[in-house]
Order: sequence, then structure tokens, then C-alpha cells
Amino acid sequence: MPGKASSGGGKLAIGKKVPAFSSLVTGGGSWKSSAAAGKNVVIYFYPRDNTTGCTAEGEAFRDLAPAFKKANTLIFGVSTDSIASHDKFKAKYSFPFELLSDPEQALCQLFDVIKEKSMYGRKFMGVERSTFLLDGSGVLRQEWRKVKVPGHAEAVLAAAQSL
Repeated sequence: MPGKASSGGGKLAIGKKVPAFSSLVTGGGSWKSSAAAGKNVVIYFYPRDNTTGCTAEGEAFRDLAPAFKKANTLIFGVSTDSIASHDKFKAKYSFPFELLSDPEQALCQLFDVIKEKSMYGRKFMGVERSTFLLDGSGVLRQEWRKVKVPGHAEAVLAAAQSL
């Protein structure tokens, strides 16, 4: 079922298999994690389409996409934005990877990326910029939380190349 994850609670552990999941994907279809069997997968969570940091992060992954492909690694960006928003964002910046829409926050909860944030003194719950690297068997190999964009995609690529 699109947008649903098969785990409640979202406590993943390094070295453990990530439960199977599916999500709505750019272009209007759906994607199942089982489709990545045999390939490494980078799943990066970001707060919103077309914001400065999220655009810079997407561009960094875009620019390194050929090297990720050589490392047998698929890239997926995830936010709670709609498919329509993702389609525009992906086209505007020529992202060669899919953006997964998670409006019900099922994936966000599975990966435990919904955190309390603060902006201009106002507290709210939102997506914490985070990235996860899964190996070809779907096992979580590395995670990055509270990501700062500069140099991040390069660090993820180095980790993917070492698998």
C-alpha cells in the first residue's frame, strides 16, 4: 500500500535488515524497497522541496549520481511534499533519481526522522535532515542524522563505495 511501512515505532539499527516498505514516487507510480534487491540504497530525508538547503542537498546527490551508479547504489530523496511538488522539483533541478512522497509520514516514522524543530522561537515537529545507507540485502549499514549539507553527499558516496 503506498506510503505504508511494515513496521511500527521506527527504531532501526545498524546491521539489521530494514522492514520492507513502499512509497509514492515521482511520475505518479509507486516504489517498493524489494525492487532494489542486490543494489545499495541511499535514502535521504529532507524537509521541503525548493528550499535552499534541500535544493543544495539534491544538487550534491545529482552531481555525484554517476559515481553512485558505479558503486551499484540507488538514490532516493524523501519528504512529506506531494508528488506534484516533487515532479516540479525534480524537473527544475534535473535530479536523475526518484523523490518519494511521504505525506502520511510512514517512512519518516520508520526511519525516526520526525523531530522537534525550532524556527524563529516557534517549536514544531518536522523532518530532520537525515540519510541512510542500505546494502544490497536491505541491511542498514550507516546513518547520518542532523545532516549539514556541505560535504555530506561525498561522505555518503565514500561509504557506499566501501560496501
